Amino acid sequence: MRRLIAFPILLAAIALAAWWTPARWTLLLWVPLLLLAAYDALQRHHSLRRNFPLIARIRWLFEALRPFLYAYIVEGPLDGRPFARAERDIVYARAKGELDSHPFGTELDVYSDEYEWMSHSIAPATGADRSQRVHVGTAQCTKPYDVALLNISAMSFGSLGAKAIEALNLGAKLGNFYHDTGEGGFSPYHSIHGGDIVWELGSGYFGCRDEAGRFDSTRFRDRAQNDQVRMIEIKLSQGAKPGHGGVLPGAKVSAEIAATRGVPEGRDCISPAAHSAFTTPIEMVEWAAKLRDLSGGKPVGIKLCVGQPHEVYAVMKAMIESGIRLDYIVVDGAEGGTGAAPIEFSNRVGMPLREGLIFVRNALVGCGLKEDIRLAASGKVHSGAGLAVNCALGADWSNAARAFMFSLGCVQSLRCHTDQCPTGVATQDPGRQRGLVPAEKAGRVRRFQAATVSALWDISCAMGLDNPWQIRPHHLHERLNSARSDTIDRIYKFYERGVLLDDPDSVAGARYWAMARADSFRAAC
Repeated sequence: MRRLIAFPILLAAIALAAWWTPARWTLLLWVPLLLLAAYDALQRHHSLRRNFPLIARIRWLFEALRPFLYAYIVEGPLDGRPFARAERDIVYARAKGELDSHPFGTELDVYSDEYEWMSHSIAPATGADRSQRVHVGTAQCTKPYDVALLNISAMSFGSLGAKAIEALNLGAKLGNFYHDTGEGGFSPYHSIHGGDIVWELGSGYFGCRDEAGRFDSTRFRDRAQNDQVRMIEIKLSQGAKPGHGGVLPGAKVSAEIAATRGVPEGRDCISPAAHSAFTTPIEMVEWAAKLRDLSGGKPVGIKLCVGQPHEVYAVMKAMIESGIRLDYIVVDGAEGGTGAAPIEFSNRVGMPLREGLIFVRNALVGCGLKEDIRLAASGKVHSGAGLAVNCALGADWSNAARAFMFSLGCVQSLRCHTDQCPTGVATQDPGRQRGLVPAEKAGRVRRFQAATVSALWDISCAMGLDNPWQIRPHHLHERLNSARSDTIDRIYKFYERGVLLDDPDSVAGARYWAMARADSFRAAC
C-alpha cells in the first residue's frame, strides 16, 4: 500500500505545477525526491527502503553523522575511544604551544581501577641533565645511535599521505628524534628534510626486494648505508594485527608508492604474514647480523607484539647459543593502532603493552642480556605520564604513532581505511592532502615531542630521581579495587638477573622456558 502512495503524489504535483507558478519552482525540489521514493518502493534489495520509501534513507544520514555529532556535542572529556577527548586535547595543546594545564583537580575517579599513580618525593631532584639520551648498540655494532626518549613510531608512506610523512620527518629533524618508516619503505618524502630514520623491514621487504618479493641484499645495502638511516628494525608483528599480513589495494598503489616499495603500479601490494628470509630463531639473529654488516655496522633490532611466550624465550636462547646479539627490541602492545585491521585481530589477538613489556623485560633480565640490549615500548603512548609508566616497566624509550598524528591535526574521525581522512593525514587524495602544510605542521610535531619529554623529566624529578631510567616498578602504584592498591612489583613478577639461566624452575615462566628452542619457533614437546 505504501508503495502505491508515491505515484498519486507525483501526478498531483505535476498537475499543480501546470497552473500554479510557484509550484513550478518547488517541483524542482520535490520531483527528484518523489522519483527517489518511487525507486525505493519498487527496488527489491533493501527491505527498509521498500517499506519506508525515502524516509528510510534518513537513517543512513544520521549513521554517517553519528561519530561527528558524538565527538563534538555528546562526548565528555573522559569519553571517546581509542583516545579520550582529554587525551587528544593534551596533544593538541602541546603541539600548538598552548597552555596544557588542567583546572580544578583530576576528573578521574581515584578510587576506581582506572587510577594509578607515581610516588613523588619530599625532596624533588634539581639540576638534572635533560639532554641525556639512550645509547643503542652492542659491542657487535660499530655505528651506535643515541635515541631520544620519545620518537615517531612506524607509519608507512601509503598508509599516510606524502605531506604527512614530510611533516613528520621535518618535525623529527627539528626536534632531534627519529622517524620510523613503517614497513612501506624509505620513501622520497622521508628524505626531503634529512630527519633521522629507522628503516623498518616487514615481511614484504619493501624497498629491498626482488621481483619475487624476496629480500635483496644488494638493494638493501645500497639504501641502508645512507647516512640518514640510523637503525634497522625487523618487524615480526604489530600490536593491532599480530600474525596477520597486510594488503594495500591496487587502487592506492600509485607510481610513487610502487617505486618506493618496489612493486607493480596499480596491483595489490601484499605483505605476507611470515618472513621468508628466516624460519627459525637462530636464522633470525643470523639475518640480523647480516643486516648489521650490510648497513655498515648500524644497530639492528626487532619489533613484536608478544604472542606465544615460548617464542620470545626462543629468541633469547638463539642469542645465547649463537653469540649474536640484537641491539634493541621494541615491544608493541595489542592496543597499538593501524590504518586497517580485521576487528577480530584488533580486539582479541595479541598481548597488551603492559604485560608484553614486562614479559620481554623479564626475558632479557633473566638471561643477563638487559645491560647490552635496549628495550623500547610502543602502543597508545601520548603523555609524559605514559612514558614514565613504560620506564617503570623496563623501557629505555617509547615510540608513538597516533599521538603524532594528532599533532598533525588528526581528529580521530576513524576514516583511515577509506582514503577519506578529512585532515589529509591518512589519505592519498591530493585534494584532502592540500589542507596539510608540512612546514607549519612540523613545528607542531616538534613542540608536542619536546613538551611530552619535558613532562617525563618533570615527573622523574618530582620523584626525587636524577633521570627517568631510575624509575622502578615499586615507584608505580595501581589500584586493585576501591579499598586496595599496591605497587606494580607486588602485582606482577619482575625477574632477577640471570634467573632463567641459573634457576629457571623458580619462576612463573618456567614451562615456557622449557618449551623454547633456539632451532625452532615451535614449542618443544
